[in-house]
Amino acid sequence: MSSTKFKGYFITIEGGEGSGKSTLLNQLGDYFRNKGFEVIQTREPGGTKLGESIRHLLLNHEDSISIGHQAELLLFLAARAQHVEELIQPALKAGKIVLCDRFNDSTIAYQGAARGLNAKKIQDFCQLVCAEILPDWTLFLDVSPKIGLARTQKIQKDHAQMGQLDRIESEKIEFHERVRQAFLSLVQQEPQRIYRIDANESQSKVLQKALEFLEEQWSGSELKT
Repeated sequence: MSSTKFKGYFITIEGGEGSGKSTLLNQLGDYFRNKGFEVIQTREPGGTKLGESIRHLLLNHEDSISIGHQAELLLFLAARAQHVEELIQPALKAGKIVLCDRFNDSTIAYQGAARGLNAKKIQDFCQLVCAEILPDWTLFLDVSPKIGLARTQKIQKDHAQMGQLDRIESEKIEFHERVRQAFLSLVQQEPQRIYRIDANESQSKVLQKALEFLEEQWSGSELKT
């Protein structure tokens, strides 16, 4: 099956720390490629050399560098602007499926709800840097912050040692609870785009739920097995 038969699709995966986003991203990437589609897997911040540099700065737990809330927001947005222009937009124009670990919803949840910055301004900023490139569908992996943070300590990460939490993961549990509640609120606001999946389920069950939702949304049923 050729991806040139339809326009590109932009699918984002959202969730708190340790919710299993990277695992689902890889599973979906393999699934779509096996179906004959061209797939781009990427993440935020990241996806470009500039984005990966900003990612290291934002997540690295280095006490000598202080990052204020406004600066944090603008760094995330700078990485996203480059990401959209350099990678996401060209891939979609080429008819590819773009799978992205985090996007605007994370900015609204983390920098808006959890950091207490102005939500309306954040939404305006996101629209400005995205050049009207918005997700077709979003999979929200919902897990208790306590469970998710415990999982992260068992994962080998590129910005922290095994067992070490990065700068954002190290925030107090109340911060992560606000993040989760913000995501749940977004699900209620945009139920047709955002689909909540219980991330306490097994990886295979999470994948099954994700595919069921995407198959239902896909107008031409190309994803059907």
